[in-house]
Amino acid sequence: MTLRISLKKGEPVIVNGAVLRAQSRTDLVVENTATILRGREVMKPEEAVTPARALYFACMMAYIDEAEIDRHKQAVLERLETLMVALESHEAKAVCIRFAQKIAVGQFYAALVDCRWLIAYESDALARFAPADQAQDASAIETVSAT
Repeated sequence: MTLRISLKKGEPVIVNGAVLRAQSRTDLVVENTATILRGREVMKPEEAVTPARALYFACMMAYIDEAEIDRHKQAVLERLETLMVALESHEAKAVCIRFAQKIAVGQFYAALVDCRWLIAYESDALARFAPADQAQDASAIETVSAT
């Protein structure tokens, strides 16, 4: 199975743990099995600030750092447990179960797709609560100002 990857000028890609950067617009064709992440799929440690993002980061590390796979798998399981406890949605829990099944058979890249869904779900949930929190904060400020 071949994989075609298009990279923009300056876009990084990780191939089997090596970071490569396109000097110009580039199309690559990968003709055998390789561990590949495009720059837009890479998360920096400081971006893993929510349970779903922390799960993505741990999964990403398990995918690209084979030398430390056992440590990264343990981190994945810990992050998954934290997320599952926080979730109430049956749909989100079903995605977590699919994610766990993929991790169990070593399909880390496919599991990252589920993580991206969970990140979007988490972002939507946090956004729904943010306006209420901000309104409460504004109300508290008005109450303090009035006294």
